[in-house]
Formats: sequence, structure tokens, C-alpha cells
Amino acid sequence: MEYAYLGLGSNVGEREVQLKKAIRILNEKDGIHVTQISPIYETEPVGYVDQPQFLNQCIEIQTSLKPHALLNACLDTEQQLHRVRDIRWGPRTLDVDVLLYGDQVIEEDDLIVPHPRMLDRSFVLIPLNDIASDCIVPLTNKKVGNLVTTDNSVKKYQN
Repeated sequence: MEYAYLGLGSNVGEREVQLKKAIRILNEKDGIHVTQISPIYETEPVGYVDQPQFLNQCIEIQTSLKPHALLNACLDTEQQLHRVRDIRWGPRTLDVDVLLYGDQVIEEDDLIVPHPRMLDRSFVLIPLNDIASDCIVPLTNKKVGNLVTTDNSVKKYQN
């Protein structure tokens, strides 16, 4: 079994409901057990900015799945919640990213771990810090808690 961290985001439809459904779907998959869930944060879109605000959160899982099988489980979860890929960084019902997989470093065409843009994204680091502040991020040799910075555009979601 390995611990892994996933980042979730949604900005289309019932955003909070989508996140909750995604966590339930992931937790019901063979080889995945959700062990921690961060608070939800509301954030401005990045990249393609002409779209609604996102809700983001991170989860810790314990998994027996190998990294690519975990990626496939994440992609399957996105599909179950009707993810459409029209515009890079565009609107989506659900996005599930593999952020960290134990202390592994993976650099392949379809999977890069640690997630290549996570260190630049407060909407990932802030919720990740809530559940994994002492986790060492491979390649940086730093704890998540030492990488996170204050960002006023990332606000705790009040439902």
C-alpha cells in the first residue's frame, strides 16, 4: 500500500456536489481508500480565465494501485462525472490530478509525479498543506508546509 495525494477541481454545474461525488467514486474503487479530505477552497481560474471560479480540494488516499492504474482511476472518475476536454485549462465538471505518489518521481508522457505545476499553484498547495503539511515533496526535499505561500485569491469555501 502506498499513500498518494490527489487534487480535485470543479467549476461547472454543482461544483461542491461534483467534488463529493468524485471522492465517493474514488473511495469505492478497488485498491483506493480515502484517508483524509481537505477543506474546499474557491479560486480564480488559471490559464484560460474567461470561466467561472473553481472549487478545489485535495485528498489523501491509501492505494494498492500502481501509478498508471491510479491515473486511469482518476480519468475514469472524471468521465463518470461527464468531464469534457475542449479547451486547455477550460471549464470542467471535474478535474482529478495525481499530485504525489509516495516518494516516487515519475516522468512519462502521460504521467508526471510530482505534478509538474503543483508548486506554482496556491489552489493546490493550500488544501494540500491542510492534510499533508509534513509530507516531503520529491525533487524539492521540502515539506509541503514550507512550500505553501499566502494567496488572497484562494479562499475557504463557505457553502
